[in-house]
Amino acid sequence: MVKPQDTEGQPDSARGVTGDLASRIASAKRDRAIEDNRASAGASPEMSGMARGMRIGTEFIAAILVGAGFGYLIDLGLGTSPWGLLIMLLVGFAAGILNVTRVVAQMNAASPPPPPGSDMGPDVEDEEDK
Repeated sequence: MVKPQDTEGQPDSARGVTGDLASRIASAKRDRAIEDNRASAGASPEMSGMARGMRIGTEFIAAILVGAGFGYLIDLGLGTSPWGLLIMLLVGFAAGILNVTRVVAQMNAASPPPPPGSDMGPDVEDEEDK
């Protein structure tokens, strides 16, 4: 909570400077809020198909490469060639699949809902009628 400034005992010129400073700060905050709203309105919340594919592929390949790198370092340090590399490659593959499922779930949650009246496939009632 902001306390009001105590202006008693200050000369009139200091009160004017303080008031001017407060009004300039408020004006800058308003301008910043307007610019932030304008920037967020221009940004698309939905990623393009190419961007989605690149992110998913990058997540998968990065996890595999990190796993293989750790395996190689383990092999160098312990002299267990090629077992450390093979095991960590498989761990990296599993981590890549986990990352891909996590990213796809995030993207689906962030995507806008379908427009009203669009056909989303058979309903539960359609399946029960058979």
